[in-house]
Amino acid sequence: MPEKDNIMDTIAESNKSVVTGIDEKDIEHWIKISILDREYKVPAGLTIMQAMEFAGYRFIRSCGCRAGFCGACSTVYRIEGDYRLKTAMACQTRIEDGMYLTQIPFTPAERANYDINKLSPGIEALLTNYPEILRCLGCNACTKACPQDIDVMEYIAAGKRGDVGLMAELSFDCIQCGLCAIRCPAELAQYNYAQLARRLHGKYQTPAPVYLENRVKEIEHGKFEQDFDKLLKASEEELRKMYTSRDKEKA
Repeated sequence: MPEKDNIMDTIAESNKSVVTGIDEKDIEHWIKISILDREYKVPAGLTIMQAMEFAGYRFIRSCGCRAGFCGACSTVYRIEGDYRLKTAMACQTRIEDGMYLTQIPFTPAERANYDINKLSPGIEALLTNYPEILRCLGCNACTKACPQDIDVMEYIAAGKRGDVGLMAELSFDCIQCGLCAIRCPAELAQYNYAQLARRLHGKYQTPAPVYLENRVKEIEHGKFEQDFDKLLKASEEELRKMYTSRDKEKA
């Protein structure tokens, strides 16, 4: 059996037609960007990540899913002639002419260690683990930085009131990219507070769905043992056939 391709090579191949596969004579529009203070000419219309790859950069970290879900490709940039510092996800943001780009390898935000089973939903859990939440200035820099358009300042305000349910709801689309923390003058780690709120809400305030309880009982009673054995004994070819012929949920 041939050795499995490295996941990074697989990802690079999937993007080949957009980056290295472009024939320069077929490109009608070019723009100029600067990456770490070095200027490059790249095709218009690419994402920041694709443009950097076209320029010769190969990502071995800070790339992740390439679809806007993992939050790994946090990027800060400025546009020529504009003093404002802007933030974005490199995989989902189109390049602009005159962009000055810098990728952020990690977000240095403190994360508390806690046992969720020893906490209760409310202000005590937040203040015990993240007392600095009270330093929030209400400046809204965090909300402006969020690539998911989450009202970060509002969920922090909910957390200061001990409303973990609202905090969980407002932060549901958070991808943990850390851009809110980077722009916060009070040095908060907003996304970590939101994660704690979602965990508390999920464990203590969200009723277990009936269908899940029923399915767990079915598994405990051995309803699916024969199906599991069939899958474990199947060859790769048989598994592929099962997968392609499976029942598909209608869109």
